[in-house]
Amino acid sequence: MANFLKDFGQPIVYKTINPFINLLVRMGVTPNVVTMIGFVINIAATVVFIYGANAARGDLRYVAWAGGIILFGGLFDMVDGRLARVGKMESRFGALFDSVLDRYSELVMFLGICYYLVAQNYFLSSLFAFVAMIGSVMVSYVRARAESLGIECKDGLMQRPERILLVGISAIICGLVERFYGEFRYTVGAIDFPYFENITVFTFPIFAMAVLTNWTAVQRLRDSKIALDKIDIELKNK
Repeated sequence: MANFLKDFGQPIVYKTINPFINLLVRMGVTPNVVTMIGFVINIAATVVFIYGANAARGDLRYVAWAGGIILFGGLFDMVDGRLARVGKMESRFGALFDSVLDRYSELVMFLGICYYLVAQNYFLSSLFAFVAMIGSVMVSYVRARAESLGIECKDGLMQRPERILLVGISAIICGLVERFYGEFRYTVGAIDFPYFENITVFTFPIFAMAVLTNWTAVQRLRDSKIALDKIDIELKNK
């Protein structure tokens, strides 16, 4: 999935945004400014989640709006890196700044999601969102730590682009389903436990993310161990 997005999706997006990139270069806008704008947009998505938490249960308009804002903010993740390369403004601090703000953006996004789910009494789903947040951070941390030790660590599912797309698209679909098909709720027998309702369109992908992000972190840790053990053996044999 990650390779598909990189090999096929990324060139299409770059071709689409190149005129905008060239405009930013002519205006003298720096990649760090674009990175900061993306962060502010993610804060806006969180504000929408928090505001929407006060709406009636089942009113999922705010979930959809927040999802759209998240996708819009995700575009800036591509714009800042592309701007740095096209405008010849790449720097080591810029790479660090981008990475740090990406983590803050993701944590702020999950703050909004968890707050909304708790406030709307979807407690179990909020736990899955919290686990997904942990997995998302660990996917990035394992890569950063492995690369600091001199090995490449980019494999696995649920990298940042996939996470942004999954959250944003599922949130939008969730709101649209409620808008056009109304409220529905299917429960288990006498205990009245809902196994599928409107919000599930949003929370089931988050559950999948909770599993896959942590799986990716473990997978990267395993691959890093293999690579590092190989380096250690080579050093001992010298």
